[in-house]
Amino acid sequence: MTDLFAKADDGSATMPEAAGPLADRLRPQRLEDVVGQEHLTGPEGAIGRMVAAGRLSSMILWGPPGTGKTTIARLLAASVGLRFAAVSAVFSGVADLKKMFSAARDHARLGTRTLLFVDEIHRFNRAQQDGFLPYVEDGTVILVGATTENPSFELNAALLSRAQVLILHRLGAAALEQLLARAETVEGRPLPLDADARAALVASADGDGRFLLNQVETLFAIDLPAPLDPAGLSALLHRRLAVYDKDREGHYNLISALHKALRGSEPQAALYYMARMLVAGEQPLYVLRRLVRFASEDVGLADPQALVQCLAAKDAFDFLGSPEGELAIVQACLYLATAPKSNAAYAAQKAAWRAARETGSLTPPAKILNAPTKLMKDIGYGKDYAYDHQAPDAFSGDDYWPEEMSPQTFYTPSPRGFEAKIAERLAYWDKLRAERRG
Repeated sequence: MTDLFAKADDGSATMPEAAGPLADRLRPQRLEDVVGQEHLTGPEGAIGRMVAAGRLSSMILWGPPGTGKTTIARLLAASVGLRFAAVSAVFSGVADLKKMFSAARDHARLGTRTLLFVDEIHRFNRAQQDGFLPYVEDGTVILVGATTENPSFELNAALLSRAQVLILHRLGAAALEQLLARAETVEGRPLPLDADARAALVASADGDGRFLLNQVETLFAIDLPAPLDPAGLSALLHRRLAVYDKDREGHYNLISALHKALRGSEPQAALYYMARMLVAGEQPLYVLRRLVRFASEDVGLADPQALVQCLAAKDAFDFLGSPEGELAIVQACLYLATAPKSNAAYAAQKAAWRAARETGSLTPPAKILNAPTKLMKDIGYGKDYAYDHQAPDAFSGDDYWPEEMSPQTFYTPSPRGFEAKIAERLAYWDKLRAERRG
C-alpha cells in the first residue's frame, strides 16, 4: 500500500522502482520528506521526538486515506534501526499473526526488535485485537496500527491504553501541490493542465495524495495536444465520489455539523453539510428524519410552523422523489436555520420524564378523575371539578397536581418568536391562578 512521496537532497525525486507506478517512485525515503504531517514528523511532533530519542512506543496512526500512514511506519522502522514487518487486517487471520509474532521473537533473541505495522487494524475483531496485548507488553513488537476509523469506536480499550493515538491530517492544497511538483520533476515535464485545471485536480483529490498521483499518472500517460482546461479535465477523468461511510464516523461527523449549523442559525453552512451528505449518497429520508427531530428539539414552539414545514418536506419528497423532491428538503433546512430557536420543549421533556420516573405512582386529584360508575362517584371521583369553560376567562385556576406533589415548572418558554407570546399567556394565567386561589 502506497501513501506519500519524496524528493532527494539534490531536489530530484527518488525513484526506488524506475518502471513502477508513479506513487511508488515518489515514495519518501526520509521522514522529513513526508508532506502534510509536520505536526507529527517535525522536531516538536510526537514522531519527531521519538525518533530523536531513538525510542519508539506503540502507536495508532489515525487518518484519511492517502495521508502517509504506511509510509510513516516504514520510515519509522528505518529511522531507529528496527526490523519492519507488515500485515493487513483485510487479508490476514490468526495464523498469519502467530507467524509474525514467532518470527519477531526469533529476531528479538538475536538482538533485533520488530516494528509490526498492521494496516486497517480496525478490521480485526475484538478477540484478535486482544491477541496483540502480550506481545506489545513484553516488547516482542512495537505495534504501529493504521486506521481510517475513529479508534475510540473500533479498537479495544485495552489496546488503546498501550498505544498512543496519533492523528494524521488530510492533505491541504499546499501539500498536494508539493506532490504535483515532485511528479513533474520525476517525469521531466509539466502537467498538461492550465492553472484552473490544476487547481481543480488538487480539489478533486479531497486530501488524498495517493488518489492525486494516480490521476497524475493517467494524465502523463496520455498524449495531449494542448493543456486541458477544467472542462477537458472533467471529461477525461472520472469524477471522484465524496468519501462518506454511512455507518461510520464520517456519517456522524456530517450530521453533527448539520445540526450544529442549524442550531447556530447559519443557513449557508447548514445547506453545505446537508449537500455533502446527499451528494455522497445519504438517504434523503434519513436527513428528513433529522430535520424533523431538530424542529422539535431546537426550534419547538418558538416557531410551531417548523415542524409543519419538515413534515411537508417529507410528504413532498415522497410525492416527487429525487431529484425534484430534494428542493423541499432544502426549503425545510433553510426554514430551520432561519427560524427563532428554543430548546424549551426539549428541556421540558427531560424534566417531566425525570419527574415521572421519580413519582410515577402518585394518584391524580380525585376531582379530575372520570366517574363512569356509581361506585366511583360515591368515593369522590369527579366531585367539585371546575369546568373551565364555565369560569371567567375560560380559566378556573384549579390545582391539577397529585396531593403529595407540589406544582412543578418543566416548561419555561424562551423570549423568542412565538414563545414570547406563550410566555405572556402563562404569566397572565399565573396571575389569575394566584388571585383565584388566594
